[in-house]
Amino acid sequence: MRVLGIETSCDETGIAVFEGERGLLAHAVYSQVEIHGEYGGVVPELASRDHVRKTLPLIRQVLEEAGLSKDCIDGVAFTAGPGLIGALLVGAAVGRSLAWSLGVPAIGVHHMEGHLLASMLEEPAPAFPFIALLVSGGHTQLVEVEGIGCYRLLGQSLDDAAGEAFDKTAKILGLPYPGGPALAKLAEEGDPKRYRFPRPMTERPGLDFSFSGLKTFTLNALEREMAKTNDPDRTRADIARAFEEAVIDTLVIKSRRALCQSASRRLVVAGGVSANRRLRARMEQMAANEGGEVFFPRPALCTDNGAMIAFAGWQRLRAGQAEPLAFEPRARWLMEELPPVRACRGRR
Repeated sequence: MRVLGIETSCDETGIAVFEGERGLLAHAVYSQVEIHGEYGGVVPELASRDHVRKTLPLIRQVLEEAGLSKDCIDGVAFTAGPGLIGALLVGAAVGRSLAWSLGVPAIGVHHMEGHLLASMLEEPAPAFPFIALLVSGGHTQLVEVEGIGCYRLLGQSLDDAAGEAFDKTAKILGLPYPGGPALAKLAEEGDPKRYRFPRPMTERPGLDFSFSGLKTFTLNALEREMAKTNDPDRTRADIARAFEEAVIDTLVIKSRRALCQSASRRLVVAGGVSANRRLRARMEQMAANEGGEVFFPRPALCTDNGAMIAFAGWQRLRAGQAEPLAFEPRARWLMEELPPVRACRGRR
């Protein structure tokens, strides 16, 4: 079964084709960074308009790279939420219309389920059950995963997600959009021993997160230290490193706690922030110390992409799940509301 995946939840247009026998056949992502960089963040109306311009050309490009015509597609998966409602409507309208014209089934995919399952596109793929840390610009969640669609939320951010905190702190430091990668790059130049920032909510029980206070702490530290420094560039780099270390430590501590409370020794880390090099190294070290395993998608599949949507859609379409012609993209959507796919395990 060949499934075309369409991702348009925010500021990347992602298209991919996944086949059960051969895996990922082709994928492409167009980023709107240059469009939104002028404004320092995503402008929803501009994002929607650019998806209109880019979705069909990218579909043609990916089909050509896969050596397929549109008539070779057996199903279509599109991101139905959560995300920017205008952006979601573009992908949903294109995907559902294409499926109708081809006479094939279509399904709306939960964006975070796509991230959660992205590591299953790699070798070795994680086996169920596992603990998933989903860490992106909009979400920071720890989820117990018994199977596809069998999810139990263990903890989540009570305010800013980790990726959102990265972006906002980068703006405080005067870094360009997108802020997260820019902050991580600056942090590489910083001294990890000069400052130590708090690790939010790690001294209390539970698996919830909070990063808003850390962002404020960074702002206060920057104002205080810049007023007395003779080397502002070095100070900014050291503060960026202290902030990054605090976020990473917090994510590692909470993930270790989740593993210790679970019967599983497998951890999946996914979402845009999971591309962070230092986070990966720390998670691998923690998992090894705990006698467990950690799985990541390749960096290209950590950020929003069509491959994860094609794969998640393939899992559900092959189980007979599909949606009628009417569709309802959702700006907010709890992953626990998804129906389970009990008969489908892994990629076979």
